[in-house]
Amino acid sequence: MGAYNRTNGEPCCGSKTLIVDILRGRWGFDGHFVSDCWALNDFHAKHMVTKTPVESAALALQNGCDLNCGVTYLYILEALREGLVTEEQITQAAVRLFTTRIKLGLFDEECEYHSIPYELNDCPEHKAKSLEAAKKSMVLLKNDGILPLNKKEVKNVAVIGPNADNIGMLEGNYCGTASQYITVLEGIHEIVEPGTRVWYAQGCELFQDRTSQLTKPDDRISEAVSVADRADVVILCLGLDSTLEGEEGDTGNAYASGDKPDLNLPGRQQHLLEKVCEAGKPVVLVLGVGSALAIPYAQEHCAAILNAWYPGSRGVQAVAQLLFGECSPSGKLPVTFYKDTEDLPAFTDYAMKGRTYRYMTTEPLYPFGYGLTYADIQVVDARIVGAVQKGEAANVEVTVENKGAAASEDVVQIYIKDLESPNAVLNHSLAAFKRMYLAPGESKTVILPVAPKAMEAVDNEGKRRIESGRFTLYVGTGQPDNRSVELTGKVPVTLDLKLV
Repeated sequence: MGAYNRTNGEPCCGSKTLIVDILRGRWGFDGHFVSDCWALNDFHAKHMVTKTPVESAALALQNGCDLNCGVTYLYILEALREGLVTEEQITQAAVRLFTTRIKLGLFDEECEYHSIPYELNDCPEHKAKSLEAAKKSMVLLKNDGILPLNKKEVKNVAVIGPNADNIGMLEGNYCGTASQYITVLEGIHEIVEPGTRVWYAQGCELFQDRTSQLTKPDDRISEAVSVADRADVVILCLGLDSTLEGEEGDTGNAYASGDKPDLNLPGRQQHLLEKVCEAGKPVVLVLGVGSALAIPYAQEHCAAILNAWYPGSRGVQAVAQLLFGECSPSGKLPVTFYKDTEDLPAFTDYAMKGRTYRYMTTEPLYPFGYGLTYADIQVVDARIVGAVQKGEAANVEVTVENKGAAASEDVVQIYIKDLESPNAVLNHSLAAFKRMYLAPGESKTVILPVAPKAMEAVDNEGKRRIESGRFTLYVGTGQPDNRSVELTGKVPVTLDLKLV
């Protein structure tokens, strides 16, 4: 699938460079290519590289876009009549699309997928898998020791925030319809001990300044503070949902760009966060997001922060179980959480300088690969097995031990730094990882291969090759950067890799 934007002046869904030269030519891709939804309409309506829908359809088809998510390909026959495309080009796209359908077994009466009954959709096994995925994906960003919560000691819980009872936060983009949704508020109700009082206040609207147009701004914040005053612990549910993180327009952006204007909590959520924290009760922040937010105030003032993402229909059961210690969080960040948009280059600059953990020079709020658990899992030893020939994988033997009192999974990570290539990334790159479960006091030894591709550098022409014979490997449960070490207290094991 192509993107909405232009690269070097060419719209990605009609780019000869990207689709013909690189994807099909250099990479040998022989499958079908589909546009992002309404991206071809952008050719003439937004990018202005064509003048009409007919020209947009022609540009895309000429350059190998076989399927249009949208309506612009209704003009293909007109493009054919005007001589902008050929019958052979239309046939080629159709052949690619039907080849995919044939491979999927859509014309095969014996295809195994035909025997799957509808009753298996949203079945107990699917729900269990959804819950498992949610548990493993959530990332514990901070814990001053308050988590896991003790059910017997917590008698009053305040559940506050616009995402506390928001089904939209569970779904994210491109969702199906589940038979049951459990919000954070309902999940907390289900898990606490009988007799425990669960207080609730919306606090504020997700992105507007009031919850009702009949009231004044901040109409629900005083209620939230009152609820917080009565609680032993506050579970504050903030963040975004799919209405705020769209692609070509969303309810929270008047310019229909689908992009966040900044990395801050939207609307009055920051004000709600500060007022609730000022109440003086321990605050556990639960974030519902699909991307990074800048929350330095929360890092300083909240007792714990759990990033729940958009966890699905069963995901909030995972939130409740993680908060109350029925399982341990073990997810790691797949993106960098920056401190502020000032840490990022201009949005219109597509160069990698200053972007992602591999090229950034500032200190992140939460680094890529970071995430806490209730255990204390450490890499206690690591070594490279044997000599490594250029073009071969480097096998790294890693011994991991759980020195804590709780059982948990954790993710062992190996990062590589190229010491010689002029095209090496500025910092280091993730080269291998493995999720492992350890009981208290348990140790395990595994072999993690660092593939030759991890040793490659990319030149200015986009070509990959191994240009170095010397590398440093860092083996731990996070990055080797200073911020990761500061947040976890763990220093990765360092290994020297020299290719023969």
